[in-house]
Amino acid sequence: MLKTSGIHHITAIVNDPQITIDFYRDILGLKLVKKTVNFERPEVYHLYFSNPDGEPGSIITFFPWPKLIKGRVGTKQLGLTSYMIPKGSRTYWESRLQSKNISFQMVTRMDEDYLRFEDPAGLPIELVERDVSRLTISSTDGIEAKNAIQGIAGTVLYSTQPLKTAAVLENVLGMKLEKITTEYYRFTTTETIGNTIDVKLSHPVRGLAGAGTVHHIAWRVKDEKELQEWHALLIDKGYEPTEIKDRKYFQSLYFKEDGEIMFEMATDVPGFTEDERKQELGTKLMLPSWLEGRRKELEENLPPIY
Repeated sequence: MLKTSGIHHITAIVNDPQITIDFYRDILGLKLVKKTVNFERPEVYHLYFSNPDGEPGSIITFFPWPKLIKGRVGTKQLGLTSYMIPKGSRTYWESRLQSKNISFQMVTRMDEDYLRFEDPAGLPIELVERDVSRLTISSTDGIEAKNAIQGIAGTVLYSTQPLKTAAVLENVLGMKLEKITTEYYRFTTTETIGNTIDVKLSHPVRGLAGAGTVHHIAWRVKDEKELQEWHALLIDKGYEPTEIKDRKYFQSLYFKEDGEIMFEMATDVPGFTEDERKQELGTKLMLPSWLEGRRKELEENLPPIY
């Protein structure tokens, strides 16, 4: 049976690219590892943030649409993105958020305490302490490794059909059903980051796409050969996956699961050093070969970011 090893990345929609960079890089300490464009709509940036290694399971990406109306987090969406921080670092993050005038609250889910707040676009975010086998440094001065975000801890899915979504995670994607409560199903994988998926069993409000919402969640696939196997499996299971798409830093396909959340299957390879050296990641606008001829036009029309 094919099994995903966990989350590859999460892609969200925001309004302002510079405000997004200022928050995820300068406040949360994630590294801007790739500055490129939406391949279908190249007049808009596509910004990738992750740990310094660009590791699958630590990646969040953004499409900043300046004039897009604010969305509403709800069904058909990923509702919460949780980041993993080392044990003992929550007090540091409480102080850091307070110093940046970011409001937060403490919530408990599945016997874990989460520090919950929102990014400038209104995207819900959580920090949760977990045991860390090896510390990942932050790309931001002032955040020591002992406090740095290590990667994505997990997510909460808001499905129109929670039990059907749970069945997809277990019986199609091969995740392990770890725990059931009156409010959530929890699924896990064997990876150390991007490995915890909670399905909320009660329906929140109906989701509306727009700024401050997640567009899709991507699951890890080893390579293109395995991706082709996933394509065949999804068709066999009655889904309608897209053709395999070249995203330059990974190959992928998309499908709507039974609870109407957009899922993507994305390969771990080739990764972000495909067109930049590791020490140069995120420092300049990178374009795929089929858009390189439009570089001057795109650079003149895209808003400046730093």
